[in-house]
Amino acid sequence: MKKIATREAYGKALAKIGQENDNIVVLDADLSKSTKTADFKAVCPERFINMGIAEGNMMSVAAGMAACGKIPFASTFAVFATGRAFEQIRNSICYPKLNVKVCATHAGITVGEDGASHQSVEDISLMRSIPNMVVISPSDAVETEAAIEAIVKYNGPCYVRLGRSAVTVINDNGDYKFEIGKGVTLREGKEATIIATGVMVEAALEAFNVLAEEGIKVRVVNMHTIKPIDEEAIISAARETGLIITAEEHSIIGGLGSAVAEVVTGNCPVPVLRVGIKDVFGESGKPAELLKAYGLTAEDIVKAVKHGISMK
Repeated sequence: MKKIATREAYGKALAKIGQENDNIVVLDADLSKSTKTADFKAVCPERFINMGIAEGNMMSVAAGMAACGKIPFASTFAVFATGRAFEQIRNSICYPKLNVKVCATHAGITVGEDGASHQSVEDISLMRSIPNMVVISPSDAVETEAAIEAIVKYNGPCYVRLGRSAVTVINDNGDYKFEIGKGVTLREGKEATIIATGVMVEAALEAFNVLAEEGIKVRVVNMHTIKPIDEEAIISAARETGLIITAEEHSIIGGLGSAVAEVVTGNCPVPVLRVGIKDVFGESGKPAELLKAYGLTAEDIVKAVKHGISMK
């Protein structure tokens, strides 16, 4: 099956829409080859600005451009965008609700050999905690392109989480429809629901196949938008299946699992088991090895589902 990194899809989508919309400007913190904003620079050089290694300043400049009617896309690695520039995103972008798109690449432990200092496992938690911020974590290249097209039409701050490593294309390019805040049900089942985001959606589908072979039918939901989260889909899953497993390449603190649990406890309390990074830092290694070491595989999801069912 075809594999494309979501950062690659981001670069291509940005170059495409940049030629269609003169209001789009792109800022990058000296990482344009890695974030793939170089694709935009190649076709719209007059609207591309390399801000250097000055992430906080980049976010402030993006805010100023948005205040003047532009649609700025600000890109760097996720750990720098959400960590180093958090205060500028909070006060200069989200507080006045300016139309800035923060599209950060190299998120999660699949950054690989760069190690813990560059593996952002807290970025979803940080960004979803800020009022007015939309948080999106695409599962593949098709969803990434659709998400970028959607946030251009949305007037307000957005954070899009993108990866370094190539991931399998799981969505149909011809039929796929993306809507901010609406999860996508990929498989149906009544014994449990797996709600996954980002690279873990593929693992969730693999887990579905393994469980189906054993006669266990589960629902699989791709929750590409973490904020605003699809409360209706979560409540329906809780009521109809009685068990939810969340799966994310992110800390289980403050990410998808926390967001889902908040909805469940307030509306239809059922067990919520979280597959994610267990409050630890990452380490250097190959992406596939790290996913296995940190319990982020289809096998881990299968184990969580079976454990949850045994608790019923």
